[in-house]
Amino acid sequence: MAERSQTAPEAGYDMGNDDAIGGNVSKYLVLPSGYCGQPKKGHLIFDACFESGNLGRVDQVSEFEYDLFIRPDTCNPRFRVWFNFTVENVKESQRVIFNIVNFSKTKSLYRDGMAPMVKSTSRPKWQRLPPKNVYYYRCPDHRKNYVMSFAFCFDREEDIYQFAYCYPYTYTRFQHYLDGLQKRNMDYFFREQLGQSVQQRQLDLLTITSPEDKSDLENSVMQKKIKIPKLSLNHIEEDGEVKDYGEEDLQLRHIKRPEGRKPSEVAHKSIEAVVARLEKQNGLSLGHGTCPEEVFVEASPGTEDMDSLEDAVVPRALYEELLRNYQQQQEEMRHLQQELERTRRQLVQQAKKLKEYGALVSEMKELRDLNRRLQDVLLLRLGSDNLREGAEKKVVFITGRVHPGETPSSFVCQGIIDFLISQHPIAHVLREHLVFKIAPMLNPDGVYLGNYRCSLMGFDLNRHWLDPSPWAHPTLHGVKQLIIQMYNDPKTSLEFYIDIHAHSTMMNGFMYGNIFEDEERFQRQAIFPKLLCQNAEDFSYSSTSFNRDAVKAGTGRRFLGGLLDHTSYCYTLEVSFYSYIIGGTTAAVPYTEEAYMKLGRNVARTFLDYYRLNPLVEKVAIPVPRLRPDAEPDTSGEMRPEGHPASLAYRRCSAADLINITV
Repeated sequence: MAERSQTAPEAGYDMGNDDAIGGNVSKYLVLPSGYCGQPKKGHLIFDACFESGNLGRVDQVSEFEYDLFIRPDTCNPRFRVWFNFTVENVKESQRVIFNIVNFSKTKSLYRDGMAPMVKSTSRPKWQRLPPKNVYYYRCPDHRKNYVMSFAFCFDREEDIYQFAYCYPYTYTRFQHYLDGLQKRNMDYFFREQLGQSVQQRQLDLLTITSPEDKSDLENSVMQKKIKIPKLSLNHIEEDGEVKDYGEEDLQLRHIKRPEGRKPSEVAHKSIEAVVARLEKQNGLSLGHGTCPEEVFVEASPGTEDMDSLEDAVVPRALYEELLRNYQQQQEEMRHLQQELERTRRQLVQQAKKLKEYGALVSEMKELRDLNRRLQDVLLLRLGSDNLREGAEKKVVFITGRVHPGETPSSFVCQGIIDFLISQHPIAHVLREHLVFKIAPMLNPDGVYLGNYRCSLMGFDLNRHWLDPSPWAHPTLHGVKQLIIQMYNDPKTSLEFYIDIHAHSTMMNGFMYGNIFEDEERFQRQAIFPKLLCQNAEDFSYSSTSFNRDAVKAGTGRRFLGGLLDHTSYCYTLEVSFYSYIIGGTTAAVPYTEEAYMKLGRNVARTFLDYYRLNPLVEKVAIPVPRLRPDAEPDTSGEMRPEGHPASLAYRRCSAADLINITV
């Protein structure tokens, strides 16, 4: 019989009765029976006093074999499934057999090849034990309970080894993840505290959608891209003539002066007067084609005293200079008139273009309105009030981790969040048209304590939606009040409620839905699972079921399905603790953390198909990265060829296919 070391807590219960287990082992040193002296390498030390840890008791059966007892959920001895503990002080090449002897469930995926997770300090990445080393059977030595036994060989003495039921996802990890997102200051991501748990851990609520002033921002960008001339149409006559452009000086850039000539300092009117007098004096006019030399009168040397301008005789040089200036002024006037005419014609053409531009803008608006009406008609045929401008806000509400031991739900939820906040064109369109409300961890106390199904006070929160207590079920109470508030808001339409869980006996991902008396509503409820089945290779529509079991009456799916109107659909999304089977094959592919998150990304992308927003993706000027590469390595090591159904970025379903969907 194993002995407790001095570092073990004083439990005060009968070691032979597993129902009396009340806490986790803490640095529990197992010594052989009758051994005295200092502990040596190979005397194992077990510990579960850390976040999400669970191991209530250790019995040494023999030198190599140990019976391990799962600590029941706090204040509720019924649930014993989750385990998470460390082993240290090992000896190199030490072989052991661990028996988990007090599972509360008889059915388990361990019968189908599931194996515990393991990692060590030098190999921090979680990996599954080989299935050949794992056995699941009914044991007569433990009240005929089912026992899971696995063999293991420690290979590094300095390492600390950690074993778990599935990939752990702790409350602290979740908080660090949200803190990292919050530091990125994304205008479409908002984090708030909806409430607190019994132990004062925060209940986070995430809102992911485009900001309200997004349309104003886009309008300002378009105004910067399209330069419209500042020309008022009031200056344009109906026949296209220009009325008046004011007295602004026009800069004539195309008039060239002869080289070496300076502008005449004599005013134009003065030059004309002088030339007219000269012509009158000589009795000739320059306008009759007479040469200036023919009318020239030489200056007399005795003409210094002149009584009037008419009696004056103009010197030859001055006359020629004045004549040249006059001709130059006339030429400039002709150029000026031509330039003004060209400017007038250009302005008239711009005015006509402005009229055409206005007509084009009106036509574009009409086309946009027609496009919206066509989308409305299509979505009405699909049974959904479409996403029109000015319509109600379409809300998708997602919750997770109401059962703390169902860690895959956190990975799926993280996949949804990561995709929605990404720069992928599909995520951009979804943020433009939908509001996503996500409460990723409804049971933070249970997660922190290492429970499998219950909260700190021993309540299965997913059975208390009918009447949650603000002091016993504060997180559930806060979420329910928010959903009811949105339901009563006429500007908000709660379209979807999806509660994410993990399943301990079934493969793949699948959904539970509700049964309705209205046959049409019942069939429309099958649309989203059908589309998800097309987008996600690990989702099974054949495993999806719709029920109204009495034992499920207090769940979020059943309660909200009865509360919300016919336009809302409530689902429970389940994902296997172990593996999925791809259609057309029989081999089970074990889930990884990345595979769980990929399912979350596919869930988010399915909303695109449901609301028929695919054409809008092509308008987003962002390169489309493939979520599934053309040659994605399979778990079996084979490469998928291009065009393989599992390698497509996403598959679209026509409107006719959706309308003809039957359960």
